[in-house]
Amino acid sequence: MTDFDLSLGYVALLIGTGFVAGIINTLAGGGTNLTLPALMVMGIPAEFANATNRVGVLLQSIVALFRFRKLDRLPADDVGPILLPTIVGGVFGAIAAAYAPSVLLKPLLLGAMLSMTTIILVKPDVIAPPPDTVPFRVRDRPASWFWLWLAGFYGGFVQAGVGFILITAIAGSLRYDLVRTNALKMVCVCAFTAMALAVFIAQGLVLWVPGLVLAVGTMAGADAAVRFAITAKPSTLKWFLFAMTLCGTVAALLSD
Repeated sequence: MTDFDLSLGYVALLIGTGFVAGIINTLAGGGTNLTLPALMVMGIPAEFANATNRVGVLLQSIVALFRFRKLDRLPADDVGPILLPTIVGGVFGAIAAAYAPSVLLKPLLLGAMLSMTTIILVKPDVIAPPPDTVPFRVRDRPASWFWLWLAGFYGGFVQAGVGFILITAIAGSLRYDLVRTNALKMVCVCAFTAMALAVFIAQGLVLWVPGLVLAVGTMAGADAAVRFAITAKPSTLKWFLFAMTLCGTVAALLSD
């Protein structure tokens, strides 16, 4: 598939939406709600747009991880233990999605978004622990394995909104602050996306030119988001997350 419009206006659209999506994806989740329509308005079919979008997501994740690590906000010693259950869960979720009716996807997405919004309003310390909270490692809290597995299962089954679910699982079970939670979340997103992108490449669904143009924006957005997260107050990050979750809920309600 090569018949798409990449005029100067569409280049600006991809970079602009990519920049905003890079910020949203790094600090919360749901940036795909912007980038997928931007790709499709160029005349790219949905299946190609979905695959091509992963180029920007993967490169944005790599930039965010590099920045978080450079600024000493990535708990590297817990990366492996967190990745293992989320990836295992993702495999099970993908298998379940292959057999489950597609009508289940929207209720699950909507339920997840509503639950996240309620948690932030009713019990915000679940996703935003107090500043003096000492985080746990996975080995210190075995129950966290289940929540991470469940987040991975959701990501493999639904994918949309997985960033929010990962934040809840990581901050809720391991008590990391939102900055480190987002850093660990991006590790998981990077792993999920790399595996999905490899499949899409093998299927010939990735359009590299618009994908890389989009990635210019998402990488810049991710870099800006990490810089902002380091200096922002925890309450600011919490309410930004709430606003993005609310937007995700509305998007789930309006989706076909």
